[in-house]
Amino acid sequence: MECKHFGVCGSCGLYDMSYETQIEQKKKEVGGLIAPYYKNVLECFDSPQDHYRARAEFRIWHDGDHCSYAMGNLTKDGAVTIEMCPKVIEPIEKRMWKLLEYINSSLVLSHRLFAVEFLATTTDESLVTMLYHRKLDSEWGEKIKPIADKLNIKVIGRSRKQKVVLSDEYVIEKLQIDAKTVIYKQYESGFTQPNPQANIKMIEWAIAQVKTIPTPKKDFLESYCGLGNFTIPLSYYFDKVLATEVSKRSIYAAQENCIENQIDNISFVRLASEEMTQALNNEREFTRVKDIDLDSYDFSTVLVDPPRAGLDEGTIGLISNIEYIIYISCNPHTLARDLETLSKTHKVLDAVIFDQFPHTNHIESGVFLKRVD
Repeated sequence: MECKHFGVCGSCGLYDMSYETQIEQKKKEVGGLIAPYYKNVLECFDSPQDHYRARAEFRIWHDGDHCSYAMGNLTKDGAVTIEMCPKVIEPIEKRMWKLLEYINSSLVLSHRLFAVEFLATTTDESLVTMLYHRKLDSEWGEKIKPIADKLNIKVIGRSRKQKVVLSDEYVIEKLQIDAKTVIYKQYESGFTQPNPQANIKMIEWAIAQVKTIPTPKKDFLESYCGLGNFTIPLSYYFDKVLATEVSKRSIYAAQENCIENQIDNISFVRLASEEMTQALNNEREFTRVKDIDLDSYDFSTVLVDPPRAGLDEGTIGLISNIEYIIYISCNPHTLARDLETLSKTHKVLDAVIFDQFPHTNHIESGVFLKRVD
């Protein structure tokens, strides 16, 4: 990827090394951290070097009556206006600059606008959220509606305690995963994997691990399931699935995605990771699971995809009793910390990295573990 803002914009910190060198550096870092538990050379699933990001947020920089997109600068002490951003996928790139022209041609649209968020799909759907430091009125809606039609975008306006939805507040993504078309309804305020191509590789790697599990594969447990990103493609390989997530919006989307994909063996439940552990250990009753017979599950496999803080002690204790663990990590340091405990009961069979964010220090990892009797 080439960008005129390399060395100034803080979005891509590894601008001064080749992509191959970036990959080797990331493999070395993760490999060193998990070396006590996995001795093999890490495989890396790479990413397109440009046009890879399907979700992006840009600040709006005002210079008099003129608006520009802006990002934080490399030294993290200010912002830099940008004239290009080759990391976003083409459905965003082909719309964002035309949208900016329309914003600059209308005081109604530009006045006190402070950020624009894009969510797009590989199928060319695009949702734009415009964030304001002022209350939005009917004039704003009348002005943005014909622009939304021209650019073929869905638009949401947000300000303090106000949300204006002009059409839908979601996009529909369709990905080819494991020789199947998987449909994801992705909402504006919900978490989505930002790199579709890397996401496909992550899911297919997880499926490949599941395929090594002897039949019968029994039931599947997932914590931090989001909108069902991993859950739905993996559900085909298990009898029953229990998936938990703390976000109401994500659970709602996950349940809708079950319908979209005609899946009927998943129970999505709004529980935090700690609550999931309490419920499955019969330590506490939750009305949210009153219609689910938790004792009927026989879990052979669990997938966890925690935030950067990693797993809590209770969750580690719970999953230590499950034969197979798939651990997706966005922080190799907390992954290594958690493996120190998990390695007392499990052996790492495979470990890989996924380059979700080329030209940055961010590393996504995947580890597959089997219980040692």
